[in-house]
Amino acid sequence: MTRSILLTGGLGYVGGRVAEWLSKDPDLEIFVTSRNPASAEVPGWVTKDHCIKLDILNDDDVKNSCEDIDIIVHFVALNEIDSIKDPGKALLINGLGTQKIVKAAETAGVTRFIYLSTAHIYRSPLEGTITETTLPRPIHPYAISHRTAEDFVLAASQQGKFQGIVLRLSNSIGVPINSKVDRWSLIGNDLCRQAITTKEMRLKTAGNQERDFITLYDVARAVSHMIQLPDDRIGDGIFNLGGENSLSINEVATKIQERCNQKFHFTPSIVHLATSSKEICVPLKYSIEKLKSTGFIPMGSLEREIDNTLIFCQKHYPS
Repeated sequence: MTRSILLTGGLGYVGGRVAEWLSKDPDLEIFVTSRNPASAEVPGWVTKDHCIKLDILNDDDVKNSCEDIDIIVHFVALNEIDSIKDPGKALLINGLGTQKIVKAAETAGVTRFIYLSTAHIYRSPLEGTITETTLPRPIHPYAISHRTAEDFVLAASQQGKFQGIVLRLSNSIGVPINSKVDRWSLIGNDLCRQAITTKEMRLKTAGNQERDFITLYDVARAVSHMIQLPDDRIGDGIFNLGGENSLSINEVATKIQERCNQKFHFTPSIVHLATSSKEICVPLKYSIEKLKSTGFIPMGSLEREIDNTLIFCQKHYPS
């Protein structure tokens, strides 16, 4: 039986790649949202009438978007840069906006609600061993607003309104669905773009801090996995989503150097704009054992995702 699935922000960075992946499933009818569908660049795998207008703070838009939908995957959120510029707006869009669509989902009879949160709800910087039982201590407006949104989703789930799932995403890396999607502030993507456009990668720190990296390929696979996961395997609904790739920023930059040399026969330099002998970095283990216990195993190649990102940058942002 075909199920209808709404991906809010399904034309964005993470949402776009997930929607593209899910569009290959013949048992899913894909709907995506845009603030202005008439001018949106809708890819071929989404029919024009399946791109729905959604202002996340508009009650009518939110209500209409949830009608006749079985599953919602919620990506709409103010990014980390805009969140720190305007914490109030972050709380409105990420917090109140999520509450509005949760309420509309309840009324519409949505059966499963998957929310893409962030690993940064735990702490900043991320360090040490982090599991789903680690006490969240968010300090950034982006993380605080995502934590608020999580609570709305999980509260509705605990009340039996729908099956709620929260995926706490680490640092994704990969190609957007088109050049209009602007997520080049993400460290892996930023370094790839710098390498192509300037032939050097400028690091703002000594580069010793570790982060967990996951390919967008695996993010899409994980969301698909959670859509299919039987109800009795969901538990409390909270899952870390990472790639089991804990690398320092220096190590990521070095890997991009290697891929540039392999693919384009040049080696971009690494420039440290700031160094500090006081920089103490604790190794990071972002545990996804709970997710793996449900049968999901990361399979994405970080090297392949870097290669594709470099090729995309060469095409759209030449030096």
